[in-house]
Amino acid sequence: MVLEKNCRVLPKIAATENLLKEYLAKELDITPKSIHAIHILKRSIDARQRMVFVNLQIRIFIDEKPKEERVFLPTYKDVSQAKKQVIVVGAGPGGLFAALRLIELGIKPIVMERGKDVSERKKDIALISTSHKVDADSNYCFGEGGAGAFSDGKLYTRSKKRGNVDKILQVLCYHGASHSILIDAHPHIGTDKLPSVIKNMRETILSYGGEVYFETRMDDLLIQHNQVKGVVTNTGQTFLGNVLLATGHSARDVYRLLQHKEVAIEAKGIAVGVRLEHPQALIDQLQYHSKDGRGEYLPAAEYSYVTQVADRGVYSFCMCPGGFVVPSASAPNQVVVNGMSPSSRGSVWANAGMVVEIRPEDLPQYAAYKEFSVMRFQEDMENLAYVNGGSKQTAPAQRMTDYVRKKVSYDLPASSYTPGIVSSPLHFWLPEQINERLREGFKTFGRWSNGFLTPDAILLGVETRTSSPIRILRDRETCEHVSIKGLYPCGEGAGYAGGIVSAAIDGEKCAESVSLVL
Repeated sequence: MVLEKNCRVLPKIAATENLLKEYLAKELDITPKSIHAIHILKRSIDARQRMVFVNLQIRIFIDEKPKEERVFLPTYKDVSQAKKQVIVVGAGPGGLFAALRLIELGIKPIVMERGKDVSERKKDIALISTSHKVDADSNYCFGEGGAGAFSDGKLYTRSKKRGNVDKILQVLCYHGASHSILIDAHPHIGTDKLPSVIKNMRETILSYGGEVYFETRMDDLLIQHNQVKGVVTNTGQTFLGNVLLATGHSARDVYRLLQHKEVAIEAKGIAVGVRLEHPQALIDQLQYHSKDGRGEYLPAAEYSYVTQVADRGVYSFCMCPGGFVVPSASAPNQVVVNGMSPSSRGSVWANAGMVVEIRPEDLPQYAAYKEFSVMRFQEDMENLAYVNGGSKQTAPAQRMTDYVRKKVSYDLPASSYTPGIVSSPLHFWLPEQINERLREGFKTFGRWSNGFLTPDAILLGVETRTSSPIRILRDRETCEHVSIKGLYPCGEGAGYAGGIVSAAIDGEKCAESVSLVL
């Protein structure tokens, strides 16, 4: 007999198979020996009360052994000789999943990526910390895997109504991700594991006849009579065909090219703020309601806070338990911070973006820049951080309580940010529309969780790359640009996704749409 059951158990029981068997046997009034296997289908932590529980959805095999579970196998086709092809610009999640879906549909993807492959880009990323050198085409934002390649690899999304999340997770597992991502409520792959998954996805594309070009940047978009004909690259190559544009949220040169080519774009709201770093032990204590922290059976705790201040959202973003703050500039004269975690989430720090919602109408001083109003504001904030950080990749930083009190921090605690930090009065040079909302937000979060607002936490500036400042206009149903035929804006860079999973879903959606017109 096979039963499916939901249960709520202590962390030790959830983590120990024999204890879980004993618990279930008692619940079902059977002997533990009669339970031949337990398969966990879903797992989440409930820390809302003083006592922490783990919620499990499980499949129990009673007096019978489980059959071999059917493993998801994509139906990829050999497209090496395919007559139909699509140019995919960008090898982030949107572009990679679009390419794989095109192969499923029997269409040859031509993938071009301005940056290097995932192994080579590691070297350029290391230089950011050691020599403060930012390569404009190879950094935390550009290169194989996109901005997510060296991040936490967070895989939870609010976009479940927009596509098949399970399919995305299964494709990642097929390419080497842990099967735990199919179970956990907040799945993550980890910055140490994700690069190998991305490499495997590229090898799948190549093995089935797709093409992949690195250090190949789109420098021109060929348009005739409102129809895309192809692209011209920095290598002097011309590729002809319909174009799926998945260039990510930091490819500002692409936005400028589109404007020059009179391709319709518009300013889009973003969120701007800081990266907030706490000791992970403190977050464990606060979230698990215990001075002993997480103990032996619980993972590094995470948090999510949202409030409204003066009609704008103030919220935590991309929370990285047991993680690191990393430099995410994509050009010289910028300081941008982001977060990542290894799969173990084993560092002594916890960090999250703490950001304020910014809409185009909030920036009247930038109105003259029209479509680029929000992007110019974004650029100015990153340059301000660069100047206040000492004109290198050192990040300007301030103790959390000093920021709220508008005081200079005369010393700073240790930080995970490897290029280094320098004391800076963020409360002075950040725009007041951000400052006043962050201060009130921090006070609110401190009331919700006593100890969260602490001098042991620091703010690092600036967090600006939360989403694209531009939306490339497309048809809601067909995903084709509203006025340029054959152009399919895709993913985060187009303004239609926010994170690995939603970008992957959008990549598949755009691939399916372009396939209908070939």
